[in-house]
Amino acid sequence: MFSFEWPWVLLASLLPLLVYWLPANTSRQQSALQVPIKLGGLQAQSHAPTRNRVSIVLLIVIWLLLVFSAARPRWLGEPINIPNESREMMIAVDLSGSMQIEDMSLHGANVNRLDMLKEVLGDFIERRVGDRLGLILFADDAYMQTPMTFDRATVAQMLDEAVIGLVGKKTAIGDAMALSVKRFNQKDESNRVLLLVTDGQNTAGKITPEQALELAVSQDVTIYTIGIGADEMIQRTIFGTRKVNPSAELDEKSLKNIAQQTGGQYFRARDSQSMNDIYQQLDQLEPVEQEQQQMRPQTALFYYSLAIALGLAFISLLLKALPWSTQPSKREKANG
Repeated sequence: MFSFEWPWVLLASLLPLLVYWLPANTSRQQSALQVPIKLGGLQAQSHAPTRNRVSIVLLIVIWLLLVFSAARPRWLGEPINIPNESREMMIAVDLSGSMQIEDMSLHGANVNRLDMLKEVLGDFIERRVGDRLGLILFADDAYMQTPMTFDRATVAQMLDEAVIGLVGKKTAIGDAMALSVKRFNQKDESNRVLLLVTDGQNTAGKITPEQALELAVSQDVTIYTIGIGADEMIQRTIFGTRKVNPSAELDEKSLKNIAQQTGGQYFRARDSQSMNDIYQQLDQLEPVEQEQQQMRPQTALFYYSLAIALGLAFISLLLKALPWSTQPSKREKANG
């Protein structure tokens, strides 16, 4: 459907007529008639040459085209339904000092927990097409790194740029939970899902996990917790090698309780494969049903009228520059 964005601008096409019909004495009317003609380098004579008449017509057409363009003509396409079914998930990632323990295997090499998490979680984020995601980083404190957004590339980039020690060395699980609940509370309708990834226990922060859990339950936030870390690894010492449990500080009891009380689930990630399996299960979360929206694609058309006006202006300049014969025609000689 054709329409104008600013149809009232079309009234400007009448401005030359208003100037012409302004009440004034004869001398003013003659001046008003002569000014636009002189602007085009023309002379108002009863036997004006053809070039002058053509130039006047071109000036009128150029003016109308400029007014037409200023009114912003556009073509509106057919309404298109926008799918609004999506999940909303806040991802809280632990950046405490223990995340640098190299007890993970990725592509055949030993890597620390954060590097493995970036790889697998990055793939998980990439799959969430149409979802709104947010990213919280926590250690001594919790920080909102990326607010809720459909821009998955930015969320993945912010995760990839995270480094251990960026926000401290300890683990503020309660603060991360409370910050997530606060962000979810800004939206009226949401499934309010928090994905909490940590490898330890709460050792910092102003809010305890128990206090944050009460807040999450009251705000109907579902929390899925993931405990990350291998069960054993080989540690080399001056006396040789020995097997140790690198996940001894992981508070699985608390993480299980948080997930259970909020209607979520606790997962244990001991390697990159189990972490990927967890994200496959999380992909089964039900999407949020939101009100259907429509949009109509718009195509701007004022470029065409402006291009035509520019072409006509160029032609007008050529007409003025071309050498026209000033000799009187045979008919003018006969009349003379």
